[in-house]
Amino acid sequence: MTDISRQRLIFALDVGGGLDEALLWVDRLWDHVGLFKVGKESFVRYGTRIVEQIHARGGQVFLDLKFHDIPNTVARAAEAAFDLGVAMFNLHALGGRPMMQETVNAVHRRAETSGKPRPVILAVTVLTSLSDSDLGMLGFNRGTRETALGLARLAQDAGVSGVVASAEDAADIRQACGEDFWIVTPGIRGVKAVAGDDQKRIVAPCEAIRNGADYLVVGRPIRQAEDPAVEADGIVAEISRGLALRDGR
Repeated sequence: MTDISRQRLIFALDVGGGLDEALLWVDRLWDHVGLFKVGKESFVRYGTRIVEQIHARGGQVFLDLKFHDIPNTVARAAEAAFDLGVAMFNLHALGGRPMMQETVNAVHRRAETSGKPRPVILAVTVLTSLSDSDLGMLGFNRGTRETALGLARLAQDAGVSGVVASAEDAADIRQACGEDFWIVTPGIRGVKAVAGDDQKRIVAPCEAIRNGADYLVVGRPIRQAEDPAVEADGIVAEISRGLALRDGR
C-alpha cells in the first residue's frame, strides 16, 4: 500500500527562489511524493521550463492554473496543457457546464489523435480559503458544502474526471458522485501550526483520506519541516492509514 499511498501525495512546488531552487525540491522529493503541483506562481516565474524539467527528472505534474474563461479559450489552453504532457490539470467549475464539456471533448480528441493517455481533468469547486460568510459576500445563497456538492455534480455531468475540494466536502461528494470520481484535496495540515497560513477549511491527512479524498496537496507543512523528506513519508503513512480505515481493513 505504501507505493499506492505515495502516488496519492502531491507536493505544491510554489517557491520563488529561482528555477534551480524549485528543481532542488524535485530532486529532494521525487521518490517521496507522487506528483508535483505547478501553480500560478511557479508557472508565471518559470514558464513551461519547470514542467519540462520535472518530466526530465522522471516526475509527474499537476498543472494547477485553474482555467476560467469562455469555452473556446479554456479548451485551447487545455490542449496546450495536454501537449505539455501533464498528468493532471484543472479548471474552474464556475466557468459552467459548456466550458467544462468543450474542454473535456477537446482533450479527449487530442488524446485519441496522438495515442497518448488522457490526463486527469479536475474542476475546482470552492477554494479552501473561502468560508460560508465569504460566499455570502460574493452573492451565493448556499454555504461552502452545498455549493461544492452542486458544482461537483455539474462537473461530473460535464464529463470531468473529478474535483478539487476541501476534505470537509469530500464525504458528501463521494456519496453523490461515486467511487470513480477523483477528489483532490488541498488545505491539508498536520498537528503543527503552519506559518503564514491563509487556509480556513483544513483537515489532517488521515481524516481527509478517510472522508473520501483520493489525492492530497501539501506544500508548506513539507517545505517548512526540519526534514522535508521525513515529513512527506509521514504524510504517506497517514494516507495509508486513512485508506485502510476507509476500506474497513
